[in-house]
Amino acid sequence: AEGVVETLERLEAFPGVIATMVINEEGVVIRTNLDFSTTARYVDLLRPLTVMARSIVRDLDPEDDLTFLRIKMEKQEIIVA
Repeated sequence: AEGVVETLERLEAFPGVIATMVINEEGVVIRTNLDFSTTARYVDLLRPLTVMARSIVRDLDPEDDLTFLRIKMEKQEIIVA
């Protein structure tokens, strides 16, 4: 767990990084540097998308799994790992 905290702190130090969140597969927030309502909004939007993407990857190859999901927008980028 200590290595995870250090990694998140390094990511948060990068210019342009707005937030980091750790959320388990059930959608439970483990760590976030955002307020509750903003975090809940991201969880509500990203969790179904992640479940769907994982399902598509497994449909293509049952032995494979989703490792990263990158969502790039004009002004923001979200990376799910």
